[in-house]
Amino acid sequence: MLGRTLREVSVALKQGQITPTELCQKCLSLIKKTKFLNAYITISEELALQQAEESRKRYKRGHPLGDLDGIPVAVKDNFSTCGIETTCASNMLKGYVPPYNATVVQKLLDQGALLMGKTNLDEFAMGSGSTDGVFGPVKNPWSYSKQYREKRKQKPHGEKEDADWLIAGGSSGGSAAAMAAFTCFAALGSDTGGSTRNPAAHCGVVGLKPSYGLVSRHGLIPLVNSMDVPGILTRCVDDAAVMLGILAGHDCKDSTTVQDPVKPFVLPSFIDVSKLCIGIPKEYLVPELSSEVQSLWSNAAKLFESKGAKVIEVSLPHTSYSIVCYYVLCTSEVASNMARFDGLEYGYRCDINVSTEALFAATRREGFNDVVRGRILSGNFFILKENYENYFVKAQKVRRLIANDFVNVFNAGVDVLLTPTTLSEAVPHVEFIKEDNRTRSTQGDIFTQAVNMAGLPAVSVPTALSSQGLPIGLQFIGRAFCEQQLLTVAKWFEKQVQFPVIQLEEVMDDCSSVFENGKLASVSLKQ
Repeated sequence: MLGRTLREVSVALKQGQITPTELCQKCLSLIKKTKFLNAYITISEELALQQAEESRKRYKRGHPLGDLDGIPVAVKDNFSTCGIETTCASNMLKGYVPPYNATVVQKLLDQGALLMGKTNLDEFAMGSGSTDGVFGPVKNPWSYSKQYREKRKQKPHGEKEDADWLIAGGSSGGSAAAMAAFTCFAALGSDTGGSTRNPAAHCGVVGLKPSYGLVSRHGLIPLVNSMDVPGILTRCVDDAAVMLGILAGHDCKDSTTVQDPVKPFVLPSFIDVSKLCIGIPKEYLVPELSSEVQSLWSNAAKLFESKGAKVIEVSLPHTSYSIVCYYVLCTSEVASNMARFDGLEYGYRCDINVSTEALFAATRREGFNDVVRGRILSGNFFILKENYENYFVKAQKVRRLIANDFVNVFNAGVDVLLTPTTLSEAVPHVEFIKEDNRTRSTQGDIFTQAVNMAGLPAVSVPTALSSQGLPIGLQFIGRAFCEQQLLTVAKWFEKQVQFPVIQLEEVMDDCSSVFENGKLASVSLKQ
């Protein structure tokens, strides 16, 4: 049951094959079994069981609240949750309990969803590995999969047998790991430069970043206001569409949300691929791209071409400037947003009381980690009066050029862009931490951050396993507010490649019914 999709388990609940309480207990049991993954910061067991019992009563009366009634979900720990500690994986917010729910959280609860807990992340979502949070790093479930263990050389049992575990990606690594380990049926992440799509690719799940303004940011503790978007992680593209249909919409508490968004409720089962034009950005073929990802990318393009689609090479000429531009704008907004954490109103406060200035300085020094402090310092440098024009204003102008590159490509007739999501498969933690956070984030976000600067929708779809038995995802980028078309194309692609299910020895007994209805014919993109 735990391996089913959101749609399938919703039907099972309505038909009485399982009760919400039984489903909740199964997920809670699996969360405890996979505690070593460190996917969750807080497990809301008592609340989830209470919600499950209320859902059971609604089903008994024949009046479920919606498609999510009785379905376990997880929420990244940078979304405000009323009565549940919200930490952003930082000492600065340890013990902080919000008095309200984020809009997206409230929408899930209004549908009857069961909140299993808050998931782990990089501190204040600053990272691409989910390794820099105060609660420790997230381990990728694929580190313990049968597929991976059969491919790599087994090390002798001993102290270091678990030393080569893989990163989950970030910063929404906890949510992606929770999904990959079957502990929930949907999860919320946040996406500022790829923080939902990156871990989705590494953990073999679907990661959707909606158009900026389609989903409310109210209650999402801000990193970069002009780029932050609530992200969606699910088992399949259809489930992402269901979630988006629930979460999208105008919110009077978020002035950036659009008034009348087009909601994708049900994706069509058929699409005429021959009428599509797929763009392949030539600037995304970078030297650092692994040969396996490059091969899958190329074969995916050939797959579309073989089915009659028009596949053309396109140019996004300002791509080479996007990483530097993103860093300047990101750190500048971080410096502004982090100013609210001063030790006075909420969050951590140091014991120093010599002066207000000393209190501020010591609180921020002790409350933030090196990564957050470094970005605050960089951002404040960029927005100094003498630097503002040369850095921040120029970066904003480049951002407009990057956004226009996408507009020009779509105006030329391209329907969807096809790109890699990450440079390579997930890497071992011991290798990942050899680089500093800025370098890691630059490498992790190289194909994803431009989408956030342009405000476009994008989705990462798990495509195939590497030679090491690890997931590789490809990214589809669509026109602003054209999620219906984007997800329809992604769904067609998903059906063609039929990505394999993770085989976790610890949980396979609970997930033996995964895809019990059988698989569709699939094609292999590997040569």
